Amino acid sequence: MPPAGRYPFCPPKPRGPFALFTHAPADGEERSPRSFVTASVELETIVFPAYAATLGLLAVYGVHRVAMLARFRWEDAGVLLDVPHDAPRVTVQLPVFNERTVAARLIQAAGELDWPRERLEIQVLDDSNDETRSIVEAEVALLVERGLHARVIRRTDRKGFKAGALDHGLLQARGEFVCIFDADFVPAPDFLRRLMPSFADPKVGMVQARWGHANREDNLLTRAESTLLDGHFVIEHKVRHDSGLFFNFNGTAGVWRRAAIDSAGGWEHDTLTEDLDLSYRAQLTGWKFVYAPTVVAPAEVPPDIAAFKSQQHRWAKGSVQVFKKLGWRIITSKEPLAVKLEALAHLTGNVGYPCVLLLALLMPLAIRNMPDYPAWMHVGMFFVCTLSVVMFYEQSQRAIGRPLARRVSDIVAAIVLGIGMCVSQTRAVIEGLLPGTGVFVRTPKKGDGRSKTYRAIWKGLPGVELLLAAWFAWAILGAVELELWGTLPFLVLFFASFAWVGGMSLKSFVRG
Repeated sequence: MPPAGRYPFCPPKPRGPFALFTHAPADGEERSPRSFVTASVELETIVFPAYAATLGLLAVYGVHRVAMLARFRWEDAGVLLDVPHDAPRVTVQLPVFNERTVAARLIQAAGELDWPRERLEIQVLDDSNDETRSIVEAEVALLVERGLHARVIRRTDRKGFKAGALDHGLLQARGEFVCIFDADFVPAPDFLRRLMPSFADPKVGMVQARWGHANREDNLLTRAESTLLDGHFVIEHKVRHDSGLFFNFNGTAGVWRRAAIDSAGGWEHDTLTEDLDLSYRAQLTGWKFVYAPTVVAPAEVPPDIAAFKSQQHRWAKGSVQVFKKLGWRIITSKEPLAVKLEALAHLTGNVGYPCVLLLALLMPLAIRNMPDYPAWMHVGMFFVCTLSVVMFYEQSQRAIGRPLARRVSDIVAAIVLGIGMCVSQTRAVIEGLLPGTGVFVRTPKKGDGRSKTYRAIWKGLPGVELLLAAWFAWAILGAVELELWGTLPFLVLFFASFAWVGGMSLKSFVRG
């Protein structure tokens, strides 16, 4: 142990918050300001190495983001198809479950798709048990009056949830291509005309459009959510597609060749992300996927934190389930090594959330030991983790033309939101590792705001993040006491993250 006072940012006599982690000196014993004790083991021999290891793992994902950015190219171009008289038959599937706020809008948009009527079939796969049923029937009747082949398909139960509904509808579908839209999407009339040309290549099994965000400007939360999604749709999808790597159908706003679905084994419901599951099974079978980033289908991002947590919980849990299901098959496949590595990085990406949570628990303790370790170990790895995220989202927002002022505020909000979500997302990852599939909980939509909205189903303890906010408030006081000024930006960032997410969660829960 270096003598007291050797390091300028570690005062020899700690007081205030960090004092409780020091020995009470015996008579004649010199106080050691950096000594942590748990039973007979000094805490400092455990905390900082664990902290550094966690940062190191997060840095690996940071390097992966930087590698993606190095390969990212953005071209703003699109094509239109002059629909031939012998255009292929397309079945449009609209899976809905209790969507009174958006069902009418969705069906109306499907009816406006610019495709020969005799080659277009619309299936409303309605599992609803509320007034959505009557809304669906009325809107479909209007389409039929206009001469469109549209019908409502219902089941006696919700077995398999969305995957079960899609599979049930597919058994009755007449199209050789299947277009799918979730309830909150509003595709433009030229959607099919712009995506279908890619199927001229008989090896193409699926074409995915980019999601737009109709309610992006509602508030800071919806802007942050939109920014997080843009990172996936603008950069990740684009780079994976351009590099010949696997990427996934996102459950909506895409078109499948029916033969690709069938040859991959069809829709299966043993995971909560049936779209991700089928995507990897189809690509492992040999089908090519195409990404059309200039074709944008507007949709809603979750209107409040409860709905966002519900959505993200399902996605995180489902991706872990798909990794469990297909990970070994990917590893042992004949795909190139680059394809395998990127697939595994994609499916394990949510491991970052438990790492962030562990980092949050360790950071206030670890900063007491920083003087004993080289500065580059902490600053360098944290720099890679943080800067890579900033660059990643800045580039995605720049590509889609967001102005500078909006980019700055939205990126900060997205990073703060992402950190604050680590508690609920860690729970999702753990659940994904456990046996069983779980229940598919659909994300509530706001719609036009005139209909009574649905409430999200809470998982976990609302506002639990506020405990971590208090933990970091204590750490900030300690860092000031020890004059560890370099740690304050990171401590404040984590404090703001947990305070914001925890505060919104508690407010949403109390409001009911």
